[in-house]
Amino acid sequence: MAERSWSLAGALRGMFAKRTIDEETWDDLEAALITADFGPSVTEAIVDELHQKVDRYRTTDPADLQRMLRETIEERLVRFDPTLNLTERPAVVLVVGVNGVGKTTTIGKFAKFLRNFDRSVVVGAADTFRAAAVEQLATWAGRAGAQIVRPQQERQDPASVAFQTVEYAKNTGTEIVIIDTAGRLHTKGGLMDELSKIKRVVEKQAPIAEVLLVLDATTGQNGLAQAQAFIEHAGVTGLVLTKLDGSAKGGFVLSVQERTGLPIKLVGQGEGIGDLTGFTPHVFAQQLVG
Repeated sequence: MAERSWSLAGALRGMFAKRTIDEETWDDLEAALITADFGPSVTEAIVDELHQKVDRYRTTDPADLQRMLRETIEERLVRFDPTLNLTERPAVVLVVGVNGVGKTTTIGKFAKFLRNFDRSVVVGAADTFRAAAVEQLATWAGRAGAQIVRPQQERQDPASVAFQTVEYAKNTGTEIVIIDTAGRLHTKGGLMDELSKIKRVVEKQAPIAEVLLVLDATTGQNGLAQAQAFIEHAGVTGLVLTKLDGSAKGGFVLSVQERTGLPIKLVGQGEGIGDLTGFTPHVFAQQLVG
């Protein structure tokens, strides 16, 4: 079966339609969670917990198991607070991530998300190593109804663009600043050194409210491994998951929070500008399990 057509909710539907919980149910459940990218350790922990609950309540009804699975996933998800910290004025958000995860489009969608709440937004094109990134960001900012601060010359120092963006926000009373950063550098300088410099320069003017790491949900655990340096060195405060279409990779949501200790704050579930939303554990667990 093609991976596109597989979904966790679909796999579970057949499993929970059976008359009773048997050994096959447990095998099928474990296989489904692994396929949905929960990862081995999270899958094992969930299955163990469900075994204990089923024994405690002495049930053989698959409908009870379905409800327990939904509750168990939700309980694990709510250990992390998905609230965006944007109370400062201006609230400065750095967006980091490996090239290719959709960082620039995510910033455009995030700007639109904030504009929907009538917040004024300026984006800073501090990924100055890719000329295309600046143009792409300008297009998305325009679509979102946000302002943009561009580099004033080619290959301008990213930290100076970040500085100018915060300065613009302070001078104009703009509420939220979103700064795009490079996913990789074409120079010898270390990427994390560059990010540290941007943070130092920004913090001379305003505290940094959030450092959001963008991850592509379809790359799952591989994408997380690639982004490990950002988690270790960039002071990440929250995660943004893009391309979370359907529930085939839905388990990654839980495993990435448990592996990083970081909350998911935003999820993107499509290509459109309105497709980035806040993360709601209850709704997500319901969609995932059915």
